[in-house]
Amino acid sequence: MSTTPPVLAAELAHAWAEIQRHHPELPDLAAPEALIGESSSACGAELSFERLLHEGVHGIAAARGIRDTSRAGRYHNRRFLAIAEEMGLEHSDEPHPSSGFSLVTLTPETRKRYRPAIERLQRALKAHTAATTADTGRSFRGPAARHGSSGGGVRVKAVCDCGRNVRVVPSVLAQAPIVCGGCGKPFRIPEVEPAAVA
Repeated sequence: MSTTPPVLAAELAHAWAEIQRHHPELPDLAAPEALIGESSSACGAELSFERLLHEGVHGIAAARGIRDTSRAGRYHNRRFLAIAEEMGLEHSDEPHPSSGFSLVTLTPETRKRYRPAIERLQRALKAHTAATTADTGRSFRGPAARHGSSGGGVRVKAVCDCGRNVRVVPSVLAQAPIVCGGCGKPFRIPEVEPAAVA
């Protein structure tokens, strides 16, 4: 089994710690691997340093008790934007009709400040992508993935070797492994015995 997911989780944790160095009130990232394969159109589906800073804005908002989104987390309001600007992100003047100020980007100064961490994370993401796209076609692709959905659907139980379990949409798990913080092994959907064919 590839060791890339734990390496990527470690790089995510390193990048988060680097952000915390500049923003000490940012809470710890409890499960870096939870970001791997997690898809949210409002927050950005692509995993990147920019996305980590975006998630950091939500973390600081939570620490301050600020409601930074509405519409089930899709619309990012001006309170989100104010914290994003503190963290070195910027947004065009006009909010998006459905997601508000969610599409924030790194300022040139922020990109320069975090350059080493950005480059480390990019290398880990590139290795992770190479490892997970070398798919033999044998891995389970849930119904949402087969029908072109972006990840909505029924959650099922995924387990790891130490016995912990999580509820996850199969297509999200199929995008990339989610690694257990306890044992370091990936969560998997238990195989169901196929029904006998008459």
